[in-house]
Amino acid sequence: MSYLTAFITGGIICSIGQILIDKTKLTPARILVLFVCVGVILTGIGLYEPIVEFGGAGATVPLTGFGYALAKGVIKDVESLGILGIFTGGIKAASGGITAAVFFSLIASLIFRAHAKN
Repeated sequence: MSYLTAFITGGIICSIGQILIDKTKLTPARILVLFVCVGVILTGIGLYEPIVEFGGAGATVPLTGFGYALAKGVIKDVESLGILGIFTGGIKAASGGITAAVFFSLIASLIFRAHAKN
């Protein structure tokens, strides 16, 4: 059942992104930033946690989940470190994802050769 709820949750999030691409003039980059910001805002006001509990990986893997991880890290570090946690919490919480993105981008750049579009 958890696979089904993750699939449904992730599918809804991705469908929203596709609708934004198809029906608005927003660029994909702006939509990606919007998703991260929405994840942070929804986590900050307490609405994203129930989505994560229901959808699991379907809610934490998309970019809204990255915003969720950033916000949860900041909240945790602010509770333990005070105001300094605003600057350190998000990076600590998302460091694994950031490291993976940089590492696999490096591997892809070494394997594939860039060329200009025709």
